[in-house]
Amino acid sequence: MAPKKVIGKIHLWLGLTAGLVVFLLGVTGCILAFETEIRNLTESYREVTPQNKNFLPPSELKVIAEQQLVSKKALGIEYPGKKKAALASYWDADKYEIVFIDPYDGGIQKHKNMKEDFFRFILDGHYYLWLPEETGRTIAASATLIFIGMMITGLILWWPKNKAAAKQRFSIKWTAKWRRKNYDLHNVLGFYMTWVAIFIALTGLVWGFDWFAKSAYWVTSGGQQMEEHEHPLSDTTAVAIYPHMADHLWQEHLPSVKSNESIGVYFASSNTDPIEIVVNHQPGSYYDSDFYHYDQNTAKELQAKGSWAGAFDKASTADKIVRMNYDMHTGAVLGLPGKIAAFFASLVAASLPITGFIIWWGRRKKNKTEKLLATTE
Repeated sequence: MAPKKVIGKIHLWLGLTAGLVVFLLGVTGCILAFETEIRNLTESYREVTPQNKNFLPPSELKVIAEQQLVSKKALGIEYPGKKKAALASYWDADKYEIVFIDPYDGGIQKHKNMKEDFFRFILDGHYYLWLPEETGRTIAASATLIFIGMMITGLILWWPKNKAAAKQRFSIKWTAKWRRKNYDLHNVLGFYMTWVAIFIALTGLVWGFDWFAKSAYWVTSGGQQMEEHEHPLSDTTAVAIYPHMADHLWQEHLPSVKSNESIGVYFASSNTDPIEIVVNHQPGSYYDSDFYHYDQNTAKELQAKGSWAGAFDKASTADKIVRMNYDMHTGAVLGLPGKIAAFFASLVAASLPITGFIIWWGRRKKNKTEKLLATTE
C-alpha cells in the first residue's frame, strides 16, 4: 500500500476514534473564547457608577458579603476597577459562589451560585465533558492528543504533488457540487486552522496530562523540574501588629495599581496561612499578574513556591509560559485578534469531524455501489 494511503487510513481511524470529542471541545472552545466580552455585555450587575470617594476596605466588604454567602465565609475580595463591582467569593469542592458588591457604598449587586452559571457549565464540558473530573479529563486530553495526530496526518495528505495541484489546495470552489464543496471545506479550512489549532491543542494538553505539563516545563526551563505550588507559612508565635492586616496590605498596594488594573485580596483561612495580594495588569486575561504573600501577623513579605509566585516580569521563561498557558489557549494573550483567531480555529476544528465523516460515508457508499455493480455484470 502506498505511504499516502497508509496515512489516509491512520487519519480516518483517528478521526472516527476522537471525532465526537473533538466536536464538543471545538464548540465549547468557541463559546469560551469570548467569555469576558459576553459577560460584560449580558451581566449588568458587574458595572457600577463611579463615585468621587474611596472604595470600602476589604474587611468591610467581607462582612457585607458574608451576610449573603451560603457558606458565610468570603475567601477573597477583588476590585476589578473604578467602574466595576467588587467580587467577594467562596469556593470548595461543593460550592462556588460570588457576591457582586458596589465598592463605594457596599450595596449588593448580585449573589450568584457559580455552579449554575452558563459559562461554568461550558467550562466543565470543555475540561471534563460533563463526566467525573478524572475520567473526563483523561478522555478530553486523549482526544486532544489524537487531534494533534489528525492535524499532522491531515497536513501530509493536504500537501500538493505539484504546482498545478497546489492551486486547488488554498481556496474553496464554491461553484462546485456540494460533495466537492464539503471536501474543500474539510481540506482547505483544515489547512488554515492547523497553524492556530496546534497551539490550542498543545496548551490543552498541559491541563490534561501531568506528564505533558512537566515535560513542557523541563524543555522550556532547560532541564529543570517543575516546582509544585506552595504557600509560605505565617509566624504563629507573632502578635498581629494591625487589627485588619488585609486592609493595611491593600492600602499599601493601592498607590501602584493603575485605574485599568485590578487588585485582589485573599484572606488567611487558618493561623498559618499568609494573606495574598494579586495585582492583575490586564484584566480579562490572567498571565500578567503579580502575586504577593505576607505574614498575617507581621506583614513581612514571604516567598511562595511554584510558577504562580512573585511578579510576572521577574518570573523565569518557563514560569511565564506556565502562567500564559490559559491565555494562549483562548487567544487572549494576543488580545482581541488572538481571541478571534482562537474562535475560528475552534469553529473549524468542530466542523472537521462532520465534513470528514461525510467524505468517508460518501466514499463508503460509492465503493459499495461499485462492488454491487461489478457482481451483477
